[in-house]
Amino acid sequence: MSINSGSTSQQPDLDWSQLKETVLMLNLAVTQIDQSMHDGNQSVDTLASSFTELASIMAELSQDLNQLPESELKEKMTFSTSRASNNVHSAIMAFQFYDKLSQRLNHVSNDLSALTELIGEPSTLYSPPAWKALQDKIREKYTMEEERTMFDQVLSGISIAEALEHYKSAMDAKDKADEDIELF
Repeated sequence: MSINSGSTSQQPDLDWSQLKETVLMLNLAVTQIDQSMHDGNQSVDTLASSFTELASIMAELSQDLNQLPESELKEKMTFSTSRASNNVHSAIMAFQFYDKLSQRLNHVSNDLSALTELIGEPSTLYSPPAWKALQDKIREKYTMEEERTMFDQVLSGISIAEALEHYKSAMDAKDKADEDIELF
């Protein structure tokens, strides 16, 4: 299907279709996701590099402090260095969360592109096997069982809100179970 014909929602003619408009809007969504990820990745890469360097500096400071004789100043500096190190490590953990978010958005972008291709071709648009293959391909990308369950629930007709509630409950239960595990 040619999505570049002269017919648009602003100036429809006999060639106008909802399908073509859907493809255009999906392409716009993919473009926005991709550009946002690109912009965010550059900033986060700079921040991550800076915080990694700060962690190294804090480790050096701690080692140097350990060689000083005991004093009230040393105790105060050790406490401050420890607090700063904890904050740096918390920031590094946040960058790891961002990396996971970025991976998810990359999957969404790729999935939207694949959906655009599927609905943009008359030979696959009305083909249940093509739709099933796309759904299987998307489902395979999920690494957690809770994500696959949410995917299955949405495809079975459960509302997005309800599927998200089930997902959040499952993740909360998983987090609770992880907290209850004793490491020794």
